[in-house]
Amino acid sequence: MSKVLIIESSARQQDSVSRQLTQTFISQWKAAHPADQITVRDLAINPVPHLDSNLLGGWMKAADQRNDVEQASLDRSNQLTDELLAADVLVMAAPMYNFAIPSTLKAWLDHVLRAGITFKYTDTGPQGLLTGKRAYILTARGGIHAGAASDHQEPYLRQVLAFIGIHDVTFIHAEGLNMGGDFHEKGLNQAKAQLSAVA
Repeated sequence: MSKVLIIESSARQQDSVSRQLTQTFISQWKAAHPADQITVRDLAINPVPHLDSNLLGGWMKAADQRNDVEQASLDRSNQLTDELLAADVLVMAAPMYNFAIPSTLKAWLDHVLRAGITFKYTDTGPQGLLTGKRAYILTARGGIHAGAASDHQEPYLRQVLAFIGIHDVTFIHAEGLNMGGDFHEKGLNQAKAQLSAVA
C-alpha cells in the first residue's frame, strides 16, 4: 500500500480546473490502486501562515526557550512535514496566478523545506533527503506558457522538489483556459488524457 498526499491550492472551490484535475486523478488512482491511502490537504480551506519570526523561532530555539506561539508554529510545521515524509506520491494542484504558484502553496513549501529533515547541507552542497518519491504537478493556466519565459511554475517547482530529493516529477498542464474559442476544452481534454496514463 502506498500513501498519496494531495495538496490543493486553488482559491476557488467552484469552477476550479485544477480541482477538476485533482478529482480525475483521485478517481483514476483509486480504481488502479484501491488499497492506497489518499490524504488531501486543502490550502484554501486551511491556509498555512507565511514564514514569519514565530516559525523561525520554533525551528531555531531550544524547546525551553520557545514561547507558546513559536511552539504552535513548530507543531504546525512538524505536522505538514510529517505528512510529506510519510507520502510515497505527492500531487500538487497549482493554478497559475500571475505567472507563478499561489502564495498558499509557497507558504506550504516554506514549512516543509527544512534543513536536517527534508534536505541537508554537505561538504559538496545541499542534498535532498526525500529520495524514492514521485510527484505529479497539475496546473491550470489561462494562457499557454509551457516552455516559455513566462512559465515561472514548472522551473521553480522542479528545482525546489529536486532540492529535497524528488526527481521523478511529472507535469500535466491544462493551458489556454481563458483564451476563448475551443482552447478551454482542448486544454482541459489534453490534461485529462495525460492523467489517464498516470495511474
